[in-house]
Amino acid sequence: MNPDAKRTLRRLLIAVPVMFAFGWALIPLYDVFCEVTGINGKVFQADNADKLIVDEGRPLGLQFISTNNENMPWIFKPSEAVITISTGQYYTATFYVKNTTNKKMTAQAVPSVAPSNAAAHLKKLECFCFEQQELMPGEEALLPVKLLVSDELPENIENIILSYTIFDVTDYNNLELTNHHNENDHHHNGHEMESSL
Repeated sequence: MNPDAKRTLRRLLIAVPVMFAFGWALIPLYDVFCEVTGINGKVFQADNADKLIVDEGRPLGLQFISTNNENMPWIFKPSEAVITISTGQYYTATFYVKNTTNKKMTAQAVPSVAPSNAAAHLKKLECFCFEQQELMPGEEALLPVKLLVSDELPENIENIILSYTIFDVTDYNNLELTNHHNENDHHHNGHEMESSL
């Protein structure tokens, strides 16, 4: 083996474990990024929110923003853009959604919180973002989000923005396969009817 080939082999033997380690490091790095920015909804379903209830919290403005990903044709908007809440109390807000197409579609909402240091104090008990939403052609729905903001929220935060971006996650391969089978069944059934006459 010539010296160039040996040098290349050594580099590859070093590069492979380094790339593997980098891949594993991306997971905690992503978590840190989400924690710092509040992006991608690092606000998960809360199991211990009952412990955060208080009789008298402080007033807080809560603003809802909805965004459609560029390829998402649905109507998607908050029922109320801004509400005033009290910390330490449960609140339920809703988002209106409508499938404006002529096909069944599946969507996934991805939340984010601003300011980023408010994310740790926002507890969701129920949220449409926890699971995918499937709507038939022309179907509409009100999607709920039940939340509580901890009274331990820093006092300098007087407003929180909770935004959702909705994405099209329809599996079009399965959809086309289903439609293809339905068309074949239709033609097959028609053929059977003709032959039985």
